[in-house]
Amino acid sequence: MKLSIIIPALNEERYLPKLLESIQRQSFKDYEIIMADAESEDETAEIAKSYGCRVVKGGSPGRGRNEGAKAAQGDLFLFLDADLILPKGFLQTLLSEFEKRKLDIVSCPVVTEGNNKLDQFAYIKIYKNLGKLTQKFLPHAPGAVILVKKNVHLVIQGFDEEVKFAEDHHYVRLAKKKAKAKFGFLDVGPVLISARRMETDGRVRTYSKYLFAEIYMALLGPIKSDIFKYKFNHYKDKNDSLPVAKL
Repeated sequence: MKLSIIIPALNEERYLPKLLESIQRQSFKDYEIIMADAESEDETAEIAKSYGCRVVKGGSPGRGRNEGAKAAQGDLFLFLDADLILPKGFLQTLLSEFEKRKLDIVSCPVVTEGNNKLDQFAYIKIYKNLGKLTQKFLPHAPGAVILVKKNVHLVIQGFDEEVKFAEDHHYVRLAKKKAKAKFGFLDVGPVLISARRMETDGRVRTYSKYLFAEIYMALLGPIKSDIFKYKFNHYKDKNDSLPVAKL
């Protein structure tokens, strides 16, 4: 089945090339790339086009994913954040596990760049194990990496654009509930993600926000009020670019 890789982006000229280069290096080649641009003021759109991506109009991350999906021609959608680097052989391994386990929608571990011990503990020791333990009854999926069958995306009518925060978790839980989709948290990767979230907002604040979001969703459902004052890509970079992944 053909894969449509969909990337919502806003002002990602520093990070997007690293992701696109890591995609080009994959052994799996039967894909198209669609970049949903949220009116970037830098060279994001031009860079995407130079790598052969189709560029469509985006918006918030949820809207960008939905707009990209509308233009997609594949049977499978892979939603990726723009500040990732995929490890060697990732696409082939992800798709093989997806088919082997007969799944409909999946996610996998991510880990921040660098060697920050708190990040390593939070992403690998806690989040990875949480994702695996809850995959059958309470799916967790970082929006950074979500693979889903096209028909599942259509049944649930894509990402709920009214959700202000944690729309990724709501998306996979809705897929399980409404589309009866079989979800899996696959032990592949991990995928490297920028640490700029932590560097801009602070680690304690960021992890506290994630914990509060979990409690809010458990008690009140999807987060449709703007309690976190979320802004798409408000992060400030301490470094000019991500390190090149070991591919």
